[in-house]
Amino acid sequence: MEKTRSGAWTLRYTLLNATYFVAFCTIHACASVYLLANGFTNTEIGVLLAVANIVSALFQPAIASVIDKGGALTNRRFILLSVLIILAGSVVLLFSASKALVIFPVFALIYMIQFAYQPVMTALCFEYQKAGCKITYGLARGLGSASFAFTSAFIGHGVEAFGVKLLLYVNIVTMAVSAVLIYTFKKPATKPEKEEALTEKAPSSDEKPKGGLLHFAKNYPAFSVFLVGVVCFFFAHNMINDFMIQIIRNLGGGERELGYANFLQAILELPVMALIPLVFKKIHPRILLILSGSAFLVKIAILIFAGNMAHMYLSQSFQLLAYAVFIPAAAYYVSQTMDEHDQVKGQAFVTSAITLGGVFSNLVSGVILDNFGIRPMLITGTVVCAIGVVIATVAMTKMKARAHRSDDEKKPAAPLQ
Repeated sequence: MEKTRSGAWTLRYTLLNATYFVAFCTIHACASVYLLANGFTNTEIGVLLAVANIVSALFQPAIASVIDKGGALTNRRFILLSVLIILAGSVVLLFSASKALVIFPVFALIYMIQFAYQPVMTALCFEYQKAGCKITYGLARGLGSASFAFTSAFIGHGVEAFGVKLLLYVNIVTMAVSAVLIYTFKKPATKPEKEEALTEKAPSSDEKPKGGLLHFAKNYPAFSVFLVGVVCFFFAHNMINDFMIQIIRNLGGGERELGYANFLQAILELPVMALIPLVFKKIHPRILLILSGSAFLVKIAILIFAGNMAHMYLSQSFQLLAYAVFIPAAAYYVSQTMDEHDQVKGQAFVTSAITLGGVFSNLVSGVILDNFGIRPMLITGTVVCAIGVVIATVAMTKMKARAHRSDDEKKPAAPLQ
């Protein structure tokens, strides 16, 4: 009976991840394709995505703080609200008739909202695990990446055949399904003893959230410095992802090859994320985070010298050690080193750092691309990523995870299953 219930919760959480990443493909991975088709220049695309990322970076920690305090806004309710906003925005875009004054704010909104609820999806898993729901996070997250991969494989052909509005149709259907899934994704009515013990313990003033960003940074010095490295990693990562169609066209490809490239990097995430709990038994998350940063560096450096699509696919294969390792390792590091009331905020800060990397990348990449070309853009990304690797290595090897306790003194929170 327990195995059945465990499988059922994992399946339901997997479906939530799957719908999220199908929409992620149609909105984020195909952002340049959609916007170029609607008359935007590379610089304008960079500005639009930068605006969306800036708002998202500010919005994520604020939402996390509200959720961490308890009350009417829960992880589940925020996800439901986000899904409905994306659904409504996609419908508006479908009937916008290429009007830039409509597309700019609406596309920026749905792009921002989708980033904003990504850390809440992770926090939702931890919340339900603590409520007694057996969810295998790595497998569910990996299958989410697989859904991105298979969407990528077909969406390029579809866009070539039917035009960019196909992206909106796929997104509308996916978000409608996601709304039903999250609406029905409710915790068991009865609380397990473990959760009741946590609830009784909650009123302690020492365990309540206090202070803002500066207080958080003081409590978790290694993590806070590491976030600067994350900004640099994702400066390079977003440079590739947001302007991939331009890179691929420079190598002689098109939308079809874009789909293949996205499929390759996403499908490689599945085995890593599914098996990551076994890796954690042998290698500490902080070491894996350094490894992932180094893989981001190799991934973009290859593209400086790329002369054909084979080199592009080689670059994308480093997703196996880059993003696929980073996401679960960062989630587990937060769960392992932070107090329970700081964990949603910690997940949000990771996503905010990712988003800030996107902001700087969007602002710089489009301008460099329009004025100097592909290779200078990629060299810039490589240099920034290299700086990030140095910063992350110092943070994870030379600094304490906690200001007042060592790693050994801090027992891990609920394990990332």
